[in-house]
Amino acid sequence: MTEPHATLVKFGYPKSTIAEFKHWLVLLRPQQVTLASLVLVNRGEEANLSALPAEAFTEMHEAVRAIEMGLRRFRPFDKINYLALMMVDPHVHFHVLPRYAADQQFEGVTFKDAGWPAVPDLKQANPCPETIMNSLQSALIDAFGKAR
Repeated sequence: MTEPHATLVKFGYPKSTIAEFKHWLVLLRPQQVTLASLVLVNRGEEANLSALPAEAFTEMHEAVRAIEMGLRRFRPFDKINYLALMMVDPHVHFHVLPRYAADQQFEGVTFKDAGWPAVPDLKQANPCPETIMNSLQSALIDAFGKAR
């Protein structure tokens, strides 16, 4: 097996894994911009979306469907944003941000959506201790498993 690329490592792979596909991984985003912020990361070394193999695009439909069904099962969201920035982390990936009009509570912690109703503010992450991140990951894995 090959070593994971730098973008996967930065987002905590394999520890942060929520769901796995042949070409894609769904990871819990270390900085929770909104409750249940994720990252959809391509497993390959490609740095340009157009360089992905056709099979990755086909499977992306399955991954996105699993993301939306899993997130809805976990907590209904008002909108969802997929951001393909790739300015700092070069490999093809999308920040997946469920958006909420109202503050969300999880395990006694309040999660705000600082950018609502406009563009998400990636610099305003919600403080999320490791114990909460672990609980969140478990809840999401459970929701994704039941949604697939």
